[in-house]
Amino acid sequence: MKIGLFLSISGLLALLSNNSFGQARGHGPFSHVDSLRGSITPERSWWDVTRYDLTIKPDYTQKFTSGNNLITYKVSGKQTTRKMQIDLQPPLNIDSAFLDGRKKITFTHNPSDSNVWYLDMPVQAMGSSHAVKIFFSGNPHIAVRPPWDGGWSFSKDSLGRPWMTVCCQGLGASIWYPCKDHQSDEPDNGASLSMIIPDTLVGVSNGRMISEIDNHDGTKTVKWGVKNPISTYCLIPYIGKYVNLKGKYLGEKGYLDLSFWALDYHEKIAKPYFFDESEKMLTAYEHWFGPYPFYEDSYKLVETDNTGMEHQSNIGYGNHYAPGYRGRDDSHTGYGLKCDFIIVHESGHEWWGNNLTSYDLADMWVHESFTNYAEALYTEYHWGKKAGNDYVFGVRGGIHNQGTIVPAFNVNAEGTGDMYPKGGNMLHSIRHSLDNDTLFREILRGLQKDYYHQVVTGKQVVAYFNKKSGFDYSKVFEQYLNTTQIPTLKYYFTGNEVHFKYDSCIHGFNLPIAMRDGKNVVKLYPSDKWQSKQITPAQKNLLTQKDISYMYFINVKETQD
Repeated sequence: MKIGLFLSISGLLALLSNNSFGQARGHGPFSHVDSLRGSITPERSWWDVTRYDLTIKPDYTQKFTSGNNLITYKVSGKQTTRKMQIDLQPPLNIDSAFLDGRKKITFTHNPSDSNVWYLDMPVQAMGSSHAVKIFFSGNPHIAVRPPWDGGWSFSKDSLGRPWMTVCCQGLGASIWYPCKDHQSDEPDNGASLSMIIPDTLVGVSNGRMISEIDNHDGTKTVKWGVKNPISTYCLIPYIGKYVNLKGKYLGEKGYLDLSFWALDYHEKIAKPYFFDESEKMLTAYEHWFGPYPFYEDSYKLVETDNTGMEHQSNIGYGNHYAPGYRGRDDSHTGYGLKCDFIIVHESGHEWWGNNLTSYDLADMWVHESFTNYAEALYTEYHWGKKAGNDYVFGVRGGIHNQGTIVPAFNVNAEGTGDMYPKGGNMLHSIRHSLDNDTLFREILRGLQKDYYHQVVTGKQVVAYFNKKSGFDYSKVFEQYLNTTQIPTLKYYFTGNEVHFKYDSCIHGFNLPIAMRDGKNVVKLYPSDKWQSKQITPAQKNLLTQKDISYMYFINVKETQD
């Protein structure tokens, strides 16, 4: 867990605060199990994960897995209980556990707690480091429709050969291995994943390959590892008939190793396709957000049997080597068919989600809203500002306003799918209200730099925007994240004056309006009270219902009512 600034203010932020892939409920009712998963319980609070070393042996025929996870941790808080909460979801079972390589640990599992196991630990000194090795096995949950439903996939490629992987965002990594399954605690010193697989197959995971050992029994052990902190749900195996296509990208921190793992019969099409799409993505995103966050671990795309997922330095790809999202352009502008949506979107999560990670699942807008807007910034970088504006306006058709983006905290709840298009439109509106693209870009890059490899809350992100912009956007974020209202800007003209106010909004909503055409610019600072401002004829021409509503996610009405 990267603490830094976070721990110094997290207590205060907790007092102030309250479809990614459809694997988590958003607005209740919530159970005891939800609280155990989503909160920092006493059995979680006293220890901080510093490393995972996971070993897994999947049996393709029996759909059975066995393995162990060596969890290295530091005693970081007062040990008010001798129990350590380990998350592992049924039907998997913990078979045994050993502390520091020798002492066998007893454990308990209450069926009413379902996903939680409690290890009986001795009292340990504050600041001391230890390692507990947990052996587990069972027939794991099989994903029905990955990645929207989590679990293992034991599928076949088009030639009928075994093809295995896992998706677990939302449902959580504990669907397939024992861990501390909460976004707040990433292993500070990285992680490794060893796969014991048939020697006829290829195993790929996060970061870089460490070793490959022939076990002389028809299997081999392939070990991969990352040096950087990683979310538990991002640590993922891919097992199949892969070929490796290598390359390099000269970025802001030097040469970045590129690695593309395609099914062997796609080698010819995959090589030029992956290189071109990835280079365009990296060029745009490093411009807007700063250096790719995991140069040490490389950038990797791995072909998978589902649409795709943002597994850190190990991105799952299943978009059939074609532009759009499975051939579709959700922006309805044509720009969505000029690039591969999965590469653009899932790679965006390397910055928004994997580098800068939300503390609580309820703040997933920090991942998805920024990544949705990253698609527009990618479009703008390659095809111009109007193209980016068109893209953002186009995705508004996916906003449903059937629930809030931010749900309850501490219960593993996830907000509605509006966190994508509505969250992106919120950020776009804030950007145009700043009327300073240089500053906006500095804020995006600053977030990535100042919270590098850290866990943050949504409140921290809002506070950062406020501080760096010099304007209090708290009520703007609250409006779009915590309500389903779409604010209405009312205005009318009398002579050389414009009269304006906000309606259908929370008290204090204060999104500035800046409209510009070359050197002509008009700026308004509406509130929920009528105001007036003197303007020139040229400025008046900028204030049309169509133009304002195109740039800002608000309703616009020229009326005196």
